[in-house]
Amino acid sequence: MVLPSLLGSGDRAGAGTGRQLAAPAALPPARVAPLADAGELPPLDPRQLPWPGREMTSGGVTMHVRETPAGTGDTPAVYVHGLSGSATNFTDLAAQLAPHAPGLALDLPGFGRSRPLSSGLYTPAAQADALLCFLAGQGRPVHLVGNSLGGAISLMVAARRPELVRSLTLLAPAMPDRRPDPRRVSDPRLLLALIPWLRARVGRQLAEITPRQSVEQMLRLCFGDPSAVPEHRILEAIEELGLRSRQPWAREALLQAAKGMFRGWFVGPGLWSAAAKVTVPTLVIWGGRDRLMAPRLARRTTVTLPRGRLLALPEVGHVPQIETPVTVARAVLGLWRSVDAGQW
Repeated sequence: MVLPSLLGSGDRAGAGTGRQLAAPAALPPARVAPLADAGELPPLDPRQLPWPGREMTSGGVTMHVRETPAGTGDTPAVYVHGLSGSATNFTDLAAQLAPHAPGLALDLPGFGRSRPLSSGLYTPAAQADALLCFLAGQGRPVHLVGNSLGGAISLMVAARRPELVRSLTLLAPAMPDRRPDPRRVSDPRLLLALIPWLRARVGRQLAEITPRQSVEQMLRLCFGDPSAVPEHRILEAIEELGLRSRQPWAREALLQAAKGMFRGWFVGPGLWSAAAKVTVPTLVIWGGRDRLMAPRLARRTTVTLPRGRLLALPEVGHVPQIETPVTVARAVLGLWRSVDAGQW
């Protein structure tokens, strides 16, 4: 999987209808998530710049973070990106929710602008350990929001240390999906590069891809409607990609994280076992046009979570917080409101 590092677009008409996604008949129906009133959110600024960033050390772990202005809520929101992503994946969503909670979007160790862990490990288990320590150092529970691999990591943290998490939002979490489908990678030639006698030739071909071509590949993979992404967001993504390519640990971080994620889908107790242990109120949001994580997993994920509810977005892809930030923000705020009222 390759996710965009900085992409965004406004909500499209009809993209956030909240219709139920299809699921196997043997599963019980998933409870539907409530939506807060759109009037409780600020107007969406399609040219919102990434929030200011700095290094922060918490619980003995140092990460680069981007902070939104302090909101009126007492519980901070912590945002966790997916594979090959960064804190900038939450620029628009954090802006929408800023009036209701101070926001902290993280670059996981080895991603974005964060330096690696001293252990040199980037596996999901190592990232979950780092996130757990970071949250413990905050000294109060948080509203935890994770996308894709960041969703899986957040789920693991909530299962292990529920006292650190007041609510959990999973945006297309990387639950085990073993489909051998070449359409799930940004460039099918990446699969050919795994064949030893083709690796050198394919590697030369891949090296000729321009930054813009690489970003456009990610758009086609991750968005339900790639044509909706404005030009200025594409240019921001190209700049972020260039920054990432200059970091000496970037390739190793991506490979370790990807291999660890795939290995976890086949070995050990896995994410389904962890999901069944999550006792905090949990919102699941999934796009019906998700090419990376099968939409059929949405209902299974939700009903496995003891306190899970689902918002299905049929026209959306793998990064709903970027494609439809207003609809996602309404759902997240609806979760927070319900938790405060003891009604989830």
